[in-house]
Order: sequence, then structure tokens, then C-alpha cells
Amino acid sequence: MAEMRLKNITKRWGNFIGVDDFDLHIKDQEFIVLLGPSGCGKSTTMRMIAGLEDVTDGEIWIGDRMVNKLEPKDRDIAMVFQSYGLYPQLSVYENIRFPLKVRKTPKDEHHDRVMRAAEMVELTELLERRPAALSGGQRQRVALGRAIVRKPTVFLMDEPLSNLDAKLRVSTRAQIKNLQHKLKTTTIYVTHDQIEAMTLADRVVVMNKGRIQQVGTPTDIYDYPANTFVASFIGSPAMNLVQGRLVDGVFESESIRVPGLDTRHSGPVTLGFRAEDVSLAPEGEGELRAPVYSVELLGEASMISYRIGESLVSIKAPKDYRVEIGEEVGTQIPAAMCHLFDSETGERIDGRHR
Repeated sequence: MAEMRLKNITKRWGNFIGVDDFDLHIKDQEFIVLLGPSGCGKSTTMRMIAGLEDVTDGEIWIGDRMVNKLEPKDRDIAMVFQSYGLYPQLSVYENIRFPLKVRKTPKDEHHDRVMRAAEMVELTELLERRPAALSGGQRQRVALGRAIVRKPTVFLMDEPLSNLDAKLRVSTRAQIKNLQHKLKTTTIYVTHDQIEAMTLADRVVVMNKGRIQQVGTPTDIYDYPANTFVASFIGSPAMNLVQGRLVDGVFESESIRVPGLDTRHSGPVTLGFRAEDVSLAPEGEGELRAPVYSVELLGEASMISYRIGESLVSIKAPKDYRVEIGEEVGTQIPAAMCHLFDSETGERIDGRHR
């Protein structure tokens, strides 16, 4: 059990900055997800917490200890990697037991702790098998069991589901969430998959180019993105972003006119709105009127796309809606569901609160 504090940590290699002034307070038992594209610094941040990378500047605190100078083995953490890292010559039982042997845990505790960990990850029927006889999902559960058996202060998970197929990712994701709830252990999870972030996290830390872009609950991040990067990274499809001008609370761009917006700003802005927050308009009406660029049937809905200038704008229509490419269709865009961003900086400028 431990809270953590990452105080303005930075990682540099020569002139290249991998992580820049990362500052975050993590509560005891909290599930934090570091989310961002490849190369954003999320795995480097985790490696610094683990002690696998030195910190150039800043401090890492786990509980009441600053751990910058401690070896990984002395930080009381357990890691689960993208690669399972199992010992092929050892059985599932011995793989889970291995950390206890290394840390010289009393032998009379080994069996009970291994069996409890195996039960948590649903491996009690497979303890005599070796990794080669397991599926990918089972191997990942062995890696989880090996981390659990240590009873660490902090779990670190670096893209643990990326090697699994889509169906296994869903079931293993649910298992990880349930395990963290039962174990009540502070967890930091790294992923580039926004669905994993939104479904697992108590709070999400969105990163780009080594810097934190936004920290918040999944709902905060989705409903009130801090900038156009977060808006375009979160959501499937991503938030629609259209360049235009705002004058007296009216946004205008090619084929779009939305009144009733924030009157405190004027000039060039970026308008944002999500596909599910707009709807088809009656014939001849709508804040957006344009020819249909593409139609995709998603099963539960139809995705209608328009080409507006350099932007591709998508809306969700009923699954039984039919329209031809090139046919002009109108869309209602409620002002209350719109977001405004500065065209130059990308920062949020509207009056909606986070």
C-alpha cells in the first residue's frame, strides 16, 4: 500500500528530451494509465519508476521513500511486460514461485502464496504445464500471477495485452481490473490503446512528445479534452475538428454554420464535436450541409462522413439509415455539445468546465 509522487521528473539523452517535467501525485490503491502514441515517453516514465532508467532531473517517491538511487529490486515493485518473460524450462507453478525464491521468502510460505496467486488468475488446473503448452492469454496470466505472488507495493504494467488477440484482450482486461480491485494495490499501466485506458483507469495521464497533456478521469478526458491533441486521440471515431471563424458566438466554415456558441472569443478557432453528439437533420435543414463522402456500416450504427475543407467529419446515424455517396445530407450540431480550441495553440478556450 503506497501513494506515489513523481516530482518534475525529466529524462534526457544528450540534447534529446524523452520525458519533460513530468509531475504527478498518485493516490494509494489508484489505477493510473499512461496513455499516448509511440514515442510519447510513457514507457520511459515507467522504466524510471522501476529503476531501469536513471532520472536526469526530479524525484520519485514511493510512500515515504525517495527511490531515485535504489536498485530495482529494492523498490518493492512488480512489473508485467508486453513479453511474458517466462522461464520455458519451469512449470507454471515454478514460474509463479520464482520471485519468492529470489527474494528468499521463507519456504514454508511458498506453496500457500503460489496457490493463492494461481487461484486469482485462474491457473490452478494448469500448474504442472510448461509455458510452451499454454495459450497467449494463459501465459499472460502466469506473468500476472508471478507479479501478484510478491505482494508488492506497486504494480507496473507495460502494454501487457498487446500480444493478445482482440477477444483475449477484452477478457484479460476485465481480469486485470478485477484483480486490482481485489488486491487494492497502486497500479501504473502503460498503453497506446485508448479503449484500455478508458475502461481500466481511475485516472488517465495523456502524454505527447514527453509532456503531460491532460490528467483526469476517463469521463473528464472524454467530455472535456484540454486541447486538440487529446480531442483527436480519445474516442472512436476521434472528435471532429474543423477550422473556421467565430464571430458574435457564431462559428462559420465551409458548409458549417453553428450559432449559440461562446461570445467571449472571436477570430480563428477550431470547432470540435463528437460523432454521437450530432444527428441527421430534416431535409433542407442543419448546421452542416454537405455531400456524403463515405458510408460505413458498423453493426450498431452507420458512420456517415463528409469532407469539409481538409477535415473528414463523421456522424453516427441509425444502423438502418441508407444514403448514397455524393448525396447532400444535413446534420444538426447542438451548440451545447460543441468544443472550441485556439487555432494556433490547440488549447481549449470555451467556457465548459472540466
